[in-house]
Amino acid sequence: MTQGLALDLARDALLQAVIMASPLLIAAIVVGVLVSVVQAITQVQEQTLSFVPKLFAVAVVFFLSLSWMLTSMVEYTTKILRSFPGMVS
Repeated sequence: MTQGLALDLARDALLQAVIMASPLLIAAIVVGVLVSVVQAITQVQEQTLSFVPKLFAVAVVFFLSLSWMLTSMVEYTTKILRSFPGMVS
């Protein structure tokens, strides 16, 4: 395994992780901003108030995108396993 191949594998793994995490992070950011706006309008500055809606939103997005995430991870793992014979030299 060459250094370039190792770097390509690491880059692909990090890119896959970012792709998997992005829907969950976007949901948390959107709900966090909305709760912050509501808190600013109502002047209720309770820090724990934003935790429950964010947790609920992330859980809903996780369950909605679970099949896509599993499919994507299976495809990535299959691609890596199929490329093993070419890596050994």
